Amino acid sequence: MNQTVDMGGFSLSSDAPLGARNTLRVNARAKLLAEVNDPTKLPELLAYPAVQGGKVLVLGEGSNVLMAGDFDGTVIVMATRGVETIEREDRVLLRVAAGERWDDFVRWSLGQGFAGLENLILIPGTVGAAPIQNIGAYGVEVAEFVDSVEAWDTHANAFVILDRAACAFSYRHSSFKQQAGRWIITAVTFALPRERPLSLDYAGIGDELEKMGVTKAAPFHVAEAVVRLRSRKLPDPAVIGNAGSFFKNPIVGATQADALALAHPGLPVWPHVGGTAKLSAAWLIESAGFKGQRDGDAGISNRHALVLVNYGKATGPELLAFARKVMAGVEARFGVRLEPEPLVV
Repeated sequence: MNQTVDMGGFSLSSDAPLGARNTLRVNARAKLLAEVNDPTKLPELLAYPAVQGGKVLVLGEGSNVLMAGDFDGTVIVMATRGVETIEREDRVLLRVAAGERWDDFVRWSLGQGFAGLENLILIPGTVGAAPIQNIGAYGVEVAEFVDSVEAWDTHANAFVILDRAACAFSYRHSSFKQQAGRWIITAVTFALPRERPLSLDYAGIGDELEKMGVTKAAPFHVAEAVVRLRSRKLPDPAVIGNAGSFFKNPIVGATQADALALAHPGLPVWPHVGGTAKLSAAWLIESAGFKGQRDGDAGISNRHALVLVNYGKATGPELLAFARKVMAGVEARFGVRLEPEPLVV
């Protein structure tokens, strides 16, 4: 039976439903659910007899997770709020509580006249989750703006502050993802300038600004263009269950990229670090015939080939099986192995 107890700084619920806490709408349950309002209480929570020594999963808005079954452990939700502003001559530092909604924070920052996050508008999730995945969209990654991350280190049993270098950011990756479960993020400090060159090179932004009649773009114009693009391309999780882009763009060696581009002239290929190349996962999935395909209530959106969707009552195992079917089909046709972006639990 589901029961909730207020422990002072955090609450604990037993046999907690997670269907409303993940955007794929999978009806999984957690043995325990802890909502944390005071991050200084994390040591007390983790030492609680029912929690200590068991499995722990930190969950934001559940927009980057596939629950493939019930969770036999404690799900921790950071319910903290607040933004602290620290002015500098050439920039502003914004210390943001982990529980703040990412999109709300982006819109607030734009309203305050800060630049940089406009391309990252309308991404679901919380601020605390943003560094883990090094979220990115329309040619911009959050890593560029992270000054430091505050967290509870479960290895050292201490609160720590990691600077940008210690976060080891790379494409959809970070120290937090590499050592999953080690850190529980409590706050993120961003360094945002008042002015910076706009990132307009990503396909579609320039055309959208032109449709809007914008000749001299400001950050809020770019944000509006991105909102329009995302709204057209990506299904709304409030309407149909999804976790946004489910598959990462694969990184391959230059030789393989050249061979694929020669065999498939329409394949988008972008230069990447270390002489590698990034391929369009959406193009690979659509070309393999999976866009709009479904098995029961699990399928790929007919609006965007990267989006795994739950059309109604698909279970976690059914969604995972369909994702694996897509991955196997792409690999069989192109020799490229796709990887999921979300955490599969």
